[in-house]
Amino acid sequence: MQGVLDPGSGDATLVKKMERLIKSRNVRMLGKELSKQRESKSWDNALQIKVGSRLIDILMNVAVIHPPTSQSPTQDLPEVRPALKHEIRIVAGKNKSGNQKLGVLVCDPMLWSSLENSAKFVEMPYMPMLVEPVRWTSYKRGGYMVLKSRLMRTHGQYSQQDALLKTPKKNLQKVYRALDILGRTPWRINCRVLDVVEKLWADGGGLANLVERDDLELPQKPMTEDLKELKSWRREVYKRKRINSERHSQRCDTELKLSVARKYKDEEKFFYPHNVDFRGRAYPMHPHLNHLGSDLCRGLLEFGEGRPLGSNGLRWLKIHLANVFATGGVDKLSFDGRLAFVDENMEDVLDSARQPLGGRRWWMKAEDPFQCLAACMSLKDALESDDVEKYVCHTPVQQDGSCNGLQHYAALGRNIEGAVSVNLFSGEKPADVYTGIANRVRAIMERDAQQDSLGSGAEHARALVGLVDRKLVKQTVMTSVYGVTFIGARAQIMSRLEEKGKDRNDAQLFSASSYAAKVTLEAIGEMFKEARAIMNWLSTCAKMIASKNEPVSWWSPLGLPIVQPYKRPGWKQVKTSLQTFRIRNDNGQPVFVQRQRTAFPPNFVHSLDSTHMMMTALECAEERILFAGVHDSYWTHPSDVEKLNHILRSKFVELYNQPILEKLLESFQERYPDIDFPPLPARGNLDMSVVLESPYFFN
Repeated sequence: MQGVLDPGSGDATLVKKMERLIKSRNVRMLGKELSKQRESKSWDNALQIKVGSRLIDILMNVAVIHPPTSQSPTQDLPEVRPALKHEIRIVAGKNKSGNQKLGVLVCDPMLWSSLENSAKFVEMPYMPMLVEPVRWTSYKRGGYMVLKSRLMRTHGQYSQQDALLKTPKKNLQKVYRALDILGRTPWRINCRVLDVVEKLWADGGGLANLVERDDLELPQKPMTEDLKELKSWRREVYKRKRINSERHSQRCDTELKLSVARKYKDEEKFFYPHNVDFRGRAYPMHPHLNHLGSDLCRGLLEFGEGRPLGSNGLRWLKIHLANVFATGGVDKLSFDGRLAFVDENMEDVLDSARQPLGGRRWWMKAEDPFQCLAACMSLKDALESDDVEKYVCHTPVQQDGSCNGLQHYAALGRNIEGAVSVNLFSGEKPADVYTGIANRVRAIMERDAQQDSLGSGAEHARALVGLVDRKLVKQTVMTSVYGVTFIGARAQIMSRLEEKGKDRNDAQLFSASSYAAKVTLEAIGEMFKEARAIMNWLSTCAKMIASKNEPVSWWSPLGLPIVQPYKRPGWKQVKTSLQTFRIRNDNGQPVFVQRQRTAFPPNFVHSLDSTHMMMTALECAEERILFAGVHDSYWTHPSDVEKLNHILRSKFVELYNQPILEKLLESFQERYPDIDFPPLPARGNLDMSVVLESPYFFN
């Protein structure tokens, strides 16, 4: 809430002046005065909470439900009842911290049931723009024309804001330019896909990964005194209530996405202003229907500017179709294998495009069904056109990094074995790091299974060796880049074992998951030795800096200042007309050493992947290639896929031919001369130029 006079400021003269302008209806002068206040005053969290609570209080006093007469037990008109009630509830605290009091707003059942359909009436301020966004020229200038726009999402962290404001604008020109390029990419709604979605949604959802529109029925309480049966009933009720709550959230989310699609379906093109998070990763400022979203979002969106397929566009459109189908590992085949898959299933492809709901519904078998349907429709139109090469295609084709975080670590550490597993080297087909780690885990377990000693994990190895596959280890491999702990890895593997039929209540599951987590982390460490050494070095440096009560900060290769925001949580109480709130207030608090340490390696790599994306965007603009980016997924027209693939590889090599770690250490030593930082870890002898020859680097 900005631009509103702070009634607690004590400025009585200003208050009287505003009241006088309101009474005289001097709109022009009132507007000028409000503009001054908007620039000079903002409400802190405490004041926002007080005003918000008072507004809720007023709403509860005036919002009522008029139930239909059919709900009245008598012939009289039913009594009017409140639509909302405020209650204080006792809930179990997290991490065994005891019970907590929480204030909740309880909706009347009639109001609750209608909320899911209210998305069409919701006013969303940060919508896609119908004209190109304002170019970024400063921290506060760019993006939307009228709405408040900030270059970085700092969430009130003054240290990050100060670092940005102190950075000379000339140092940020490449970041500004990259965000402008992303914001000027035109989009439009794929109306044919939207029609299919609307029909499925109207029929109750539940297909093509759409959430069910109906809740599960709750089982009736059994007429028994059997404690075991009653416990089972309570467990089932809890499970279904949880599922229904998740469905409700997903339905509301789907309605928001569809409401945006409906509003923009007749627009020729629209645009997404972008800004960055504190690590430099770019995001559309509109939060609901954008290309960072789910398959539903991506299937509903296509480029607002089309380009002819040209001589090789049809090939890449087919490969894209195989990638989004993905079921059965199709996306792991060689390019020729994926082309063959599409040609072999061409009858189903065309049937999907012509009769999405009345035909065989082959597209619904895809891992990304709505993107698959969009690709089927585009491919059909191209094949039925008079000249395939002249067919103007609007479908974005995506190229994704192969476990991109590990690609960056392999490049930092010049790690040859790791580089091979994440496609920095050329191969006949894409390497799969998850399968590689699964094979190592299986080999370790087979070795342990031969041991006689139970302490060596032989019992668990014999029980688990037949369950090891890429799915068991995939999440742990992915999150190893983000510093997953042993506890986190154990929880991930325990969930996968449950999916494979293991009982959560089995006493052996916990210890078996612990063993599997230890082996998986060991296998990752063996394959990415240099990467693990770099992670440890980054963590050590971060701990040394944070121990001085300084947040870890650095500059991205494009000159963006980055400050980690983690501090020890501070709290303050705010009394309102509803209740007393306890809110976070970290300003003035000491840094959180542990969080600074564990977060630095993944945040540093995120700053590098964002740099690579921006460097690629800048070069695409020079080559007049339309570009959209989703962190480690780069999008363009089918006709420009090969050009983009060459650019992103060359920019990756350019990035890692810089002495990135040497510059980081040098900056640390300059800013903290009293800290004796450890030397850089040993690295391998990978020649980065091999990336230029790797067609599956971004696959």
